[in-house]
Amino acid sequence: MAIVETIPERCRRCYTCVRECPAKAIRILDGQASVIADRCIGCGLCYQVCTQNAKRIQSSIKEVRALLAGTDPVTAIVAPSFAAEFAEYDTAHFAAGLRALGFAMVQEVAFGADLVSRAYRDLTSRETSEKTYVATTCPAVYHYVQHYHPELVPNLAPIVSPMIATGRMIKKHWPNTKVVFFGPCVAKKLEAQEDEVKGAIDEVLLFSEVRELFNQSDINPANLEPSFFDEPLGFLGTIFPVPRGSLRAARLDDDPITCRIVEIHGHNQLGPTLDELSEGTLNCNLIEMLACEGCVMGPGMTCDADGFKRRLRVAEFAQERIHKSDMRQWQKNLDKYGNIDLTRSFVPLDSRLQPPSESQLNAVLKRLGKNKHEDELNCGACGYHTCKEHAIAVLNGLAESEMCLPYMVDELEATLRKLEESHQTLHEVQEQLVHSEKLASMGQLAAGIAHEVNNPLGTVLLYSNILLEELNSDDPKRKDVEMVAREADRCKKIISNLLDFARQRKVIAEETDIEGLIEETIESVGIPNEVKLVRQYAPIGPVEVDRSQIKQVFTNLIKNAYEAMPDGGTLTIRSISLDDERIRLEFQDTGTGIDPAIIGKVFSPFFTTKPLGKGTGLGLAVSYGIVKMHRGDIGVLSEVGHGAQFYVVLRRRLNNVTTPVGGQLWQK
Repeated sequence: MAIVETIPERCRRCYTCVRECPAKAIRILDGQASVIADRCIGCGLCYQVCTQNAKRIQSSIKEVRALLAGTDPVTAIVAPSFAAEFAEYDTAHFAAGLRALGFAMVQEVAFGADLVSRAYRDLTSRETSEKTYVATTCPAVYHYVQHYHPELVPNLAPIVSPMIATGRMIKKHWPNTKVVFFGPCVAKKLEAQEDEVKGAIDEVLLFSEVRELFNQSDINPANLEPSFFDEPLGFLGTIFPVPRGSLRAARLDDDPITCRIVEIHGHNQLGPTLDELSEGTLNCNLIEMLACEGCVMGPGMTCDADGFKRRLRVAEFAQERIHKSDMRQWQKNLDKYGNIDLTRSFVPLDSRLQPPSESQLNAVLKRLGKNKHEDELNCGACGYHTCKEHAIAVLNGLAESEMCLPYMVDELEATLRKLEESHQTLHEVQEQLVHSEKLASMGQLAAGIAHEVNNPLGTVLLYSNILLEELNSDDPKRKDVEMVAREADRCKKIISNLLDFARQRKVIAEETDIEGLIEETIESVGIPNEVKLVRQYAPIGPVEVDRSQIKQVFTNLIKNAYEAMPDGGTLTIRSISLDDERIRLEFQDTGTGIDPAIIGKVFSPFFTTKPLGKGTGLGLAVSYGIVKMHRGDIGVLSEVGHGAQFYVVLRRRLNNVTTPVGGQLWQK
């Protein structure tokens, strides 16, 4: 189990933990970030940087309570950074609070730090060794070396941390005692479990967990009788938690001129510094490395003070300790308790990702829309420094393509375009459905009219024509009878148009020369003397249409154009090739134009702007139905006073299938 867990309901796809993790030990699956235990170095940065509080450090409170409830005495060993965390209590009251929790002894890790400092001083003073050592006081650092620079494992200083040194000391002199470490570092939880140092520490609690214990037990250390730390007390080891503190405690010279000893802190410096050491370009005796900005800035801290105030609190505590220390007693303690084994070993735990082949890498980059080098923006939004690093993580199952922000923006834009197209298609289908409903209504109406009106109309027409034959041309009644016959004939045509409009029809498609069909229509309709006809044909090739139906459309559009120019004008007919699938035909007149208020009604049945007796309002409605049956589009563009343009978009090819569309049938 990973030492840091993710709370799924709080994880928000920000990838901050991926970006900040120096080990890239975060796996993203279905948008959720989880820590990979085998790659984690325990730095706790993912916990610190998560603004959504979606990370949770594994708690050891239950295990510590079990130890306190047992028969063996339990000793609390406290990291010297406690002075920065528990500033509201003086040292004696804080120690009293730990005793109130049930700890038999309360000791300082600062004394273990004194022992470790002496070991580092001895290690760096050996003139026979030319090896560059990496200090191992910070477990996150040596974990990083073990996992991601295994070739540098021999360079790790073979010295335990102050925590392990203190634990070993207590286990040697108080054999039956259980030891619980209190500190600010998540990596200490991992360190205590390592086989190389196992047994020195039984459990690890963060300072945040200590506060939780106080709250659960209703203990306020400030209200308790003061009780100081048990011997042995620390000396210079009290300054260990701040940057360069370990060097000061060991009295090592980190002169920047000689560069014999180098001090590095911060997770951003881990990789570059170790890269230099691996390449042989970094020559020194000792590299003191910290994964954070000193232990006072560890993830187990809860205080709100900034880094300077935290360091100041530790420094003030160290000054007081040094000022009040009994050097004779401290030296006696060194002689009494210092004779312990401070060595340890390290093993490589190579967790480096295997580099993919060039073809695999390019395949992932292409999937992310990185078809050429210029497409690799390296914006870092995914949490990785470069697009190639992200692609490698994808190949190793650590990342998802959806983490790439530019990729997701492109995908979103493509989806929006598809949605827009779908919306347009849906709108067209809705229009077809409305038209189909109108067809159905007209069908019922037409059937009733044909049954009820056709026979009486036939009788009226018959007898009116008989009367016309019997009346002389100068008979005053002849004019009235002619009107009766004319209007009856008009009614018959309206009924015929209604039947044509509502009848279930089929598209019998055949390859047609559209320009030839237009010319055929023009010839049948005729050209008024006052109208000028302009042809602008582009080569579009044959188109599959039902000749008779499309000719009816052309007839309606051309007649309407003529009627819109009673005083003359110009009718321009264009054919345009849109693409390999579609053509566009335009019928543009210079007439009066159409009022914007009614332009949306022109394809509705029975809607007409012509005077009474001049039109039925079915021509454009019939044309609309025909074009839609051809899976095309028909529309109008107009501006009052500047004429109108009716356009028809047709497909070059119709599928050779029979498909019901809006109540009609397609058939080739």
